[in-house]
Amino acid sequence: MSEFTNHKEKRIAKLVELFELVIRGEMNAGLVKEYQDVIDRTGPADVIEVVDWLIHLKIPMPKLKKGINKALNLLNKPLQEFSYTPPAADSFTGCLIQNNEQLDLRLKAIRPLLKELNLAPENQYFRNELKGKFTDLAKMDQHYQIKENVFFPLIEEFMPDYRCLQVMWSFHDDIRSNIKAVIQVLDDPNFDLKAFNRLSGDIFFNMYAIKFREERILFPVASDFIPENKLNELFRESLEIGFPYINPEITAPEVLTHPGISSAEVDLKTGFLSAEQIRLVFNHLPVDITYVDENDKVKFFSTPEKRIFRRTNSIIGREVKNCHPPESVHVVEQIVEAFRNGTKDKASFWIQMKGEFILIQYFAVRDEQGNYKGVVEVSQEITEIRELQGENRLLDWE
Repeated sequence: MSEFTNHKEKRIAKLVELFELVIRGEMNAGLVKEYQDVIDRTGPADVIEVVDWLIHLKIPMPKLKKGINKALNLLNKPLQEFSYTPPAADSFTGCLIQNNEQLDLRLKAIRPLLKELNLAPENQYFRNELKGKFTDLAKMDQHYQIKENVFFPLIEEFMPDYRCLQVMWSFHDDIRSNIKAVIQVLDDPNFDLKAFNRLSGDIFFNMYAIKFREERILFPVASDFIPENKLNELFRESLEIGFPYINPEITAPEVLTHPGISSAEVDLKTGFLSAEQIRLVFNHLPVDITYVDENDKVKFFSTPEKRIFRRTNSIIGREVKNCHPPESVHVVEQIVEAFRNGTKDKASFWIQMKGEFILIQYFAVRDEQGNYKGVVEVSQEITEIRELQGENRLLDWE
């Protein structure tokens, strides 16, 4: 066993060297030959471990992603030929693969339209057709949300080398951003063919790259670490989000109340409420609320009728830094640290999203002695509030 471990450690070290050479732009055909033996023996778990190692090196995400793309191109053949039993079609990962197959069909249907538009960029018909197809392609966001909010937390629980998920999440965000941008370009009266080709090319590359990395790297490794029954338990929360194209032929099971939970009222110092009443109060406030405790673990989120940012129960107990894409996680960490050391108590941001104006605020939570007890995030849609003027002292429901 020790001999096997030593061989593996040497192989991983060699792969790390290869990835670092590629990231620094020092790889050439001659060097590839030197690493050919380790390339040929690379499996999905090796890639997971190497990327996890690279994350620890604090390489800037854009540079890291570019290097990983090039390095994985060298590893395409052994990963494609790696032998593993594909999941059953009615399993959780099998359902994700079925949606990937639908994605492939849609990308193939776009290709001939791309050629037609390049031959006649002034043709409004082709632009309208492509806008519809890219809008349909945007549904894959649900696939990515299922991964980020439901699948990734389980992977973090079972797989020690889970930090590669940060890179995959960043690619998800690139795809979302590019699809939104390409639709805007198609809508623009001053159509920019060069920008359109660049964006559509990036979308094709990244979507196919993520599909390959799911099916040939992430899913095979996850199946080794995570019991199938645990994976299939993810269906319920996934159905709350909805799969983009193919939904499984199952009914989400009813969520049962844990028998140990008491219905006794809670002393809130200014009143007494049952757990049910507390839940109802939170969920009827016109804001999204998420609470992270002093150990940086997500402990609670409200579920108002209209949530601004999606949450699922899988984030409960998850480290807050793993709930944000890598490009913005440093901001969250900066806020938490300032709250923890007492230099700040509040942070506010506002963004425009889907025609709405969103206010996002973070508040430090402290006990009566001033001890840090965590962070509460409050998000609110304030478009109408910003437009208020004067006074309204009378009830007006008409």
